[in-house]
Amino acid sequence: MADSSFDVVSKVDRQEADNALNQARKEIEQRYDFKNTGASIAWSGDSIVITANSEDRVAAVLDVFQSKLIKRGISLKSLDSGETAQSGKEYKLSSTLKEGIDQEHAKKIGKLIRDEAPKTVKSQVQGDELRVTSKSRDDLQETIALLKKADLDLDLQFINFR
Repeated sequence: MADSSFDVVSKVDRQEADNALNQARKEIEQRYDFKNTGASIAWSGDSIVITANSEDRVAAVLDVFQSKLIKRGISLKSLDSGETAQSGKEYKLSSTLKEGIDQEHAKKIGKLIRDEAPKTVKSQVQGDELRVTSKSRDDLQETIALLKKADLDLDLQFINFR
């Protein structure tokens, strides 16, 4: 019998993220507490830039954006926000959406699989994803359950289960 496998990836649906950003922008434009505060949220290349006239307003805009991401099914683990910086009279916050599994996290996930998953399960790093193989599909499902309950600061998806 051939080996079964699945891939562990960390991806963000760009269209859903864009929809969440547009919904947040519309809500900010319409809400009374954001009037005349210069509050805005927009894409700047691959990052998201939030601007407002006070640090509290920037945090409030970020909160609105996070709620829209959650409603769209995007985990907050994939949002990487920096520190609020003041430039002139404005405060800015730059955030990015994390995609892919970096080497450090791949090693951590591989070690977790080696230590706690069934012994027939093997993992292998392939670029920014992880391929997990085993002869038993039940062992692979146990491994998926193990990774779901593991406390990793990544939003993991499991694809190509064969």
